[in-house]
Amino acid sequence: MTKLLASVRDSAEAALAVEGGADIVDAKEPAAGALGAVAPAALAAILRAVAGRRPVSATIGDMKLVPERVATAVRATAAAGADIVKIGLFDGDLDATLAALRPIARGGTRLVAVAFADRSPDLAGIVARCAEAGFYGAMLDTAGKGVGPLTAHQGLERLASFVADAHRRGLVAGLAGSLRLADIAGLAPLGADYLGFRSALTRGGRAGELDVDRLRELRAALQPASSSATATDGALSLAASAASGAAPAISPNPR
Repeated sequence: MTKLLASVRDSAEAALAVEGGADIVDAKEPAAGALGAVAPAALAAILRAVAGRRPVSATIGDMKLVPERVATAVRATAAAGADIVKIGLFDGDLDATLAALRPIARGGTRLVAVAFADRSPDLAGIVARCAEAGFYGAMLDTAGKGVGPLTAHQGLERLASFVADAHRRGLVAGLAGSLRLADIAGLAPLGADYLGFRSALTRGGRAGELDVDRLRELRAALQPASSSATATDGALSLAASAASGAAPAISPNPR
């Protein structure tokens, strides 16, 4: 069943995310960019608030792909206690950065590469390279938060292909990018391991405070949408047309 990732900026929001039913608590500072990193003290406080009840993911921030700089940030984020470390595929040297991260990934750190749907990514190439580097997962998001939701930039068949390809290569697959409550019905059937939300969880836009009632509403909508027989049939049909081979069930919970 597709799980719910809730992006939070501080310990108070982290506690609400757990209370509201989030499956993954994602530490991210929305005021600092598409994948803005929280300060080290904020990440420590988020981890204390979650207290092992959910996996915690954290981004290294909107960082150009300079191999040693990215690797240093990844090591620091993992050492701080994040269960999953997210790396945005921004401009820079992707091949050299993946090479620098390969020993970290193969050493057991769960890395998730985040590609941006509004930047015309080579999805098949990214998935293949991340799998070869030993990454834990691949995710699609949007870099521009004022350019519409994920589905405005990638059609459902292409998203289904991305999910199926990730699963075929043993990766966890995530979808995010200004997602709304209304997007769940179309995206949950694709079989992604998780859908990520931020703006839909607040009443004041992306930078507003998390609202636990909105989180519960999303949680309630996601469960039947991802578990119904109709949804499963739709996901299999789309995935079969987009990629060959069966997609294994992979849980995003590393515990």
